[in-house]
Amino acid sequence: MTQPPAPPDSGLRILVDGDACPVKDEIYKVAWRRGVPVVVVSNSPFRVPLHPLIRRVVVDGGFDAADDWIAAAAGPLTVVTTADILLADRCLKAGATVIGHSGKPFTQSSIGNQIATRAIMADLRAGGEIIGGPAPFAKTDRSRFLSALDEALQKLARG
Repeated sequence: MTQPPAPPDSGLRILVDGDACPVKDEIYKVAWRRGVPVVVVSNSPFRVPLHPLIRRVVVDGGFDAADDWIAAAAGPLTVVTTADILLADRCLKAGATVIGHSGKPFTQSSIGNQIATRAIMADLRAGGEIIGGPAPFAKTDRSRFLSALDEALQKLARG
């Protein structure tokens, strides 16, 4: 049974779109150092560290159940990590800070273009076009993510 999300105003925390997140270990390191709770949300169970700051939520239901849970829990004191552009948009609208796995932030000023690009790429794929995917995840992406997450938490903690 899926636990309902905590209210968005329950304090500084990190929400992780966990099913395909390549930076979970980095998130845990930053969270432990800063004392910030982490909720890893996924459609299927996987191991997370046994630590009082780390909570795993496995959602029941359909394709967007994890996204729905995260969007409902997002708020002004939340950092959301995801690669999902539509989820990022929902979380930004809830006032959350959103960071992609490569450390690049999703912002109110950039999300419209990202959604449009996503739609164009989907149309090209549907039309049979062979297009490349994203660049392989690199060590520099990990480093950029660590810096971006630390900076976002520091900014939110200062108010």
